Order: sequence, then structure tokens, then C-alpha cells
Amino acid sequence: MEPIRAIWRYGIKIGIVGGIVLVLMALIGMIEVFTQRQVVADIISMGHTLYLAAGLFICYMAARRTTPAKPLWVISNSIFAGLTTAFFLVLLIILGRNVNLRMMFINASDLLLNNLLTFGVQGNNGLRLLLIAGMVTGLITGFFYLLPKIVRTVILWSLAGSAFAGVLQELIRPILANNFPDAISEWLLTSDGLTVKGAISIFIFIALAIISWSIKGDGIRQGWQGLPKKQQLTWRTIGTITLLAIILVAPWRLGLFMSEVMTIVGLYVLLGLGLNIVVGYAGLLDLGYVAFFAIGAYVTALVTSPEIMNLNWSLWAAIPFAVFFGILAGVLLGVPVLKMRGDYLAIATMGFGEIIRLLVLSDALRPFLGGSQGIGKIAKPQVLGFVFKGPQEIYYLIIAGCLLVIFVSWRLKDSRIGRAWKAMREDEDVAQAMGINLVSNKLLAFGTGAGFAALSGVIFGSKIGSIYPHSFNIMVSINIVCLIIFGGIGSIPGVIVGAAALIGLPELLREFAEYRFLVYGIALVVMMLIRPEGLWPEEVHKREMHEGKANGATV
Repeated sequence: MEPIRAIWRYGIKIGIVGGIVLVLMALIGMIEVFTQRQVVADIISMGHTLYLAAGLFICYMAARRTTPAKPLWVISNSIFAGLTTAFFLVLLIILGRNVNLRMMFINASDLLLNNLLTFGVQGNNGLRLLLIAGMVTGLITGFFYLLPKIVRTVILWSLAGSAFAGVLQELIRPILANNFPDAISEWLLTSDGLTVKGAISIFIFIALAIISWSIKGDGIRQGWQGLPKKQQLTWRTIGTITLLAIILVAPWRLGLFMSEVMTIVGLYVLLGLGLNIVVGYAGLLDLGYVAFFAIGAYVTALVTSPEIMNLNWSLWAAIPFAVFFGILAGVLLGVPVLKMRGDYLAIATMGFGEIIRLLVLSDALRPFLGGSQGIGKIAKPQVLGFVFKGPQEIYYLIIAGCLLVIFVSWRLKDSRIGRAWKAMREDEDVAQAMGINLVSNKLLAFGTGAGFAALSGVIFGSKIGSIYPHSFNIMVSINIVCLIIFGGIGSIPGVIVGAAALIGLPELLREFAEYRFLVYGIALVVMMLIRPEGLWPEEVHKREMHEGKANGATV
């Protein structure tokens, strides 16, 4: 009875959840819309890649949740999850043949139900194929889960890398055209997706890289640790200079579109680094962070634009002024919420953010803040007559701001103030008992984060040239919190990785913008299940997560 109980508990239950998820993905049009882009030309589209990846993930979770992890039970659970998921899709197709689903779900087209979900096989044969595909997917996933970890890692990352390259073909194509011979581009890409040999080449390259690192990685690390300090410093300096050189030439080698994407990512990196101090270092959940971003932008607009106050300051004169008001606003926000924690603090700060947005939108303050019409003609930064006007020029201003904020964050992290913030984050009562002044340290965290947000607002206003209230809604704050969680709370590299993943990728896939927040949600759910500490976590958080697993805790 115990094996049957395990199959019921894990395989079928997870399969039901997975089947509902895939049915919803189909009915809202994700699969059909994503099918418009080919990953491997004439072989598999982005829609089918998403379809298969979701099925594989469901079966993998069923295998992972099997307790105890006996091979037969793992494979059985995975097969049952795959079959159950496929059964829900079969029910959807049968229902769609007998009921006009388009009266409620406009995306439930004949193309979806009778072609895409069954991989082009028509009629009852398509339904049988779907059930067989679900069973085979579960079988393959179950065996995959039982493989040694290194084999799983090689296969997973190699497949993911190949799929990723196919999805981002519009980014890869100009990079290859501008920097490599035409033969390489022709080998890897067609006019519509990767070539078969290109996909295989990427798979093999990634697999060899992972295998090589698994064999020689420990030796390289030990050799690095054995080097004298002067040699380590020399190599670090060379690496830093090389990285900076790549960053500096990137906008001119990648083109105008990629420069625009990188400027948007850079702005969110600036915002994320500021909120990382508040949330990641001090543990204060601030959902009104966009208010300080707005304050920086509006102060810049008021003192540099001729439309309201007609002061006509330069942007460089406006920066310290805007940052000062951002810090002041952060401290003023911190005063009334000093005794709040957790959800209560999040709600209070969210209210502050909405108050600022409604104030700049109101008709009462329209003569002073522009109202819904916003403020235009914001000054562009200039250096010795050179104007930073396009994304390729503004990029360097953002990079300078990011480097400054990274340096400050890095210096604060292990300073006396940074250690006080971390103590507050872990337990405020214990921190206070140890002699840490909660009032001054909380206000300092709010003020520092707000100052960085105001700096981002300055650059944003200058980049756009005009600002409007709708640019500062609550979703900006939520996006910043999401990228911090996704990258790794408290981690400076994690903020950069999170911004690239959650801000950069959606910008590169603009044709699928209507599913942006759905993909956000899916990515966050998957991250919490697979890697709750984030993509590039802080060592303390990573250690805590692994300790929890070692002690048998469910994450």
C-alpha cells in the first residue's frame, strides 16, 4: 500500500496542479503567441519549448518530492505526474471540440487545440500521442533525476543554454555580425532561429565547459589560493581592467537597441542597490521606494527645466540638490515607521509611495509639479561641450553612477554600520540588547537607500527628457523587490544578475510584453522552489538555506 500511497500523494497531486497550469497557459494564449518565434528553425518553436519545459519541470518536482527517494517510486511518481498533466490537456481538447470555448477564452483557437497541443497530429491519434508524450516525459524525467548530479548539471545547463540562445537570437545576430566572421553567424543561425548544427554546437560547448570546470575547478581554486598576495592583486587588477574595457566599448559594439536595453537595466541596478541596503542589509521591507525615485526626478525637472521654476540649472548642479531631498524624504519616512516591522512596515511604506504619486498627479499642485502633463525640457548632462543625449552616451553616466553606488555599498557592507544593519535584520530585539541604536541605524538605512533612488531619478529624468506621474507607480517598487529576491537578498552581484534577468530579458522580448508579469510570477515561483536563496546569493543567506536543508527543513 505504501508505494500506491506515495504515487497518489506526489505524482497525481502534482500532475493535477501541473495540468491546470498548462491548461491556463494554453487558454491565455501563451503557447500560441510564443510559437511565432523559432528556437531551432523548423524543429521546435519557443511555444513548444515553453510547453515541454513546463511538463518536464512538473515531472521533476514530482520526482524530487518523492519520499523516500527509491528509484521505482521516483520513476512512478514522475510518470504519473506526466500522465495526469497530459490527461488535463486531453480533456481541454475534447471540451474544445464539443463546446465553443472561444466565447469565454478568445485564445482557444482550432490551431491551438488541434495542432499546437498535439504537435501537429490530428484527431484521436493526437490525443493518444499527447498521453504517450506525457508518460514518456515522466519516464525520461524520472531517469534524469536518478542520474549523478554532475550528469544532471551538464544536461540541464547545456539544454538551457541552447534554448536560451534560440530565444535571444535577435540579440545574438547583431553581436555576431559586428564582431565575428559571417561564417560563424551562418553556422549558428538562420533567418528564423538556430540551425540544428548550431544548437548542437552550443550544447557541446556548454557541456565541455561544465565538465572541464568540474574536473579542474578545485585545482584552479587551490592554485589561486596558493598564489602570493601580490600576484593575486595583479591578476585581479588585470581582470578588473579587462572587464571595464568590455563595459566601456559594449554600447558601440552592440548597437543602439542593446544600448537602450542596457541603460534601462543600469537604472534598475542603481535602484536595486539602494533598496538592497534597506531590505537586504537592514531587513526593512520598503514598498514605497519608488517615491524617492520620483523625488529625485521631480527635483531635477524643477531646477533644470524652464517650464515651471525657470531656474535653468545644469544637471551637475541638480544632482546634489536632488540627492539631498531624497535623503531628507527617506529620513522623514523613517520617523513614523520606526516601530513597525514586516508586513506592517511594507503597508506603511507602500502608502507613502502612493501619497507621493497622487500628490504629483493632483490638480492642486499642478502649477508647481505639472500634474498629469508632467514636466519636459529637462537638461541633458554636458562635459566640456559634449552632450550626453542618446542611450549610447547616457549609458556611461549610468555606469558611473552604478560604480559609485557599488563602491559605497561594498564599503558599507562589512563596516560597523553594515554589521549593525545585519544584526537588525536578523533580530531587532537582540540587536538592541547588544547596544545597537535602532533609531539612528534605521534612519540611516532609509536615508542611504533613498539617496541612491534619488540619484537614479536624476539620471532617469535626464535620459527621458520629460517626466510624468505614471512613470512612478507601485509596480516599480515591486519590480525592484522582485529583482533583489531573484538575484539574492543582500548580494551586490545578485542585484545586477536580477536586473539583467527580470528587466533586461523582458525588454529583449518586447513582442511578448503582455505576458510580462505572468512570466515574473512563474520565475519567482520556480526560484522559490528550486533556488530560494537567489541566483547569486550572499554567503550568509546561502549558508542558512543549506543548513535548513541539512536539518530536514522544507524550503
